[in-house]
Amino acid sequence: MKIAVIFGGASAERDVSIASGTQVLKALKMKGHEVLAIDSANGIVTGKELDNLLNQEKLKIQKTPPDQKTLPRLKKQTARALTSIPELHAVDLAFLTLHGGEGEDGTIQAFFDVLNIPYTGSSHKGSALAMDKDLSKHLFRAAGVPTADWVLLKSHEITQTELEASFDYPLIVKANKQGSSVGLYVAKSWEEVQHAITNTLQFDDEVLIESYIPGKEYTVGILKNEALAVGEIIPQNSDLFDYESKYQADGAQEVFPAALSNELTKEAQRLALLAHQSLKLRDFSRVDFRLDEEGNFWCLEVNTLPGMTTRSLLPQSASSTGIPFPDFCERICQVAIERNQ
Repeated sequence: MKIAVIFGGASAERDVSIASGTQVLKALKMKGHEVLAIDSANGIVTGKELDNLLNQEKLKIQKTPPDQKTLPRLKKQTARALTSIPELHAVDLAFLTLHGGEGEDGTIQAFFDVLNIPYTGSSHKGSALAMDKDLSKHLFRAAGVPTADWVLLKSHEITQTELEASFDYPLIVKANKQGSSVGLYVAKSWEEVQHAITNTLQFDDEVLIESYIPGKEYTVGILKNEALAVGEIIPQNSDLFDYESKYQADGAQEVFPAALSNELTKEAQRLALLAHQSLKLRDFSRVDFRLDEEGNFWCLEVNTLPGMTTRSLLPQSASSTGIPFPDFCERICQVAIERNQ
């Protein structure tokens, strides 16, 4: 097949997306496919620039997201970059490895729908639902998937009295429409909540505050309506699986398969598939949970375009199920092609 791998983009997860796209490019080339590398903010990547990407043993991801001042310029370039690539119309499939922002909120998916170009992953509708954590949590509860209590803020619109009447500390403060734990904080006081809201508003104009669930963190991959292996995430330097923990070499220990009882494993897989379906997703996703001290799972969120490096959680979930990374990338392509046929 001729496959365009779309990466980069203009979100706070740009660095992560470049790493994902590079690994997918390598895997699909290894499987014998003709690949076209496209940075959605800058156009086709060829020549020495492409060689430099493919020849790097490991792409370095910074401890913090890209400077927010550079992203508006990249956003302006995105539509122009994608609409000026005639080669896109000759591909069999677009493999999306964008994370966050317009890459994961349904915008790019709608663009490819208009062009009538098949692409991997969920539709624009499912992508938009999953990206909005507030909407997702309403749909989780309607489907019977437990999720922590929460409140959505569009500005500093809650008082200390109102907050403390409904919630106990500590609290989670996070961006409503970001991934990779961008803008994620644990707040143990009203002062820390205010500080976290101020910082989170750098990334999103909507802030979610939710109850903190003490316990352990788990993740489950989904491929074509089948739950893959359950993994446990053990942050090494933080209480949370935050941006730094996810992308630095010593940030977290990831155990696949997780050391859970058969009963708990099946329950995590059942709830993961239910959460995936509640958002009308397709092809693949990754579902994250907290397991409390009473043995109950609480859904944190569903990622429609999770990381796709060999060390990322979804590929590890697949590998633990017996699907090596190159085969997994090819399976995703096959699922998308079959769905479009």
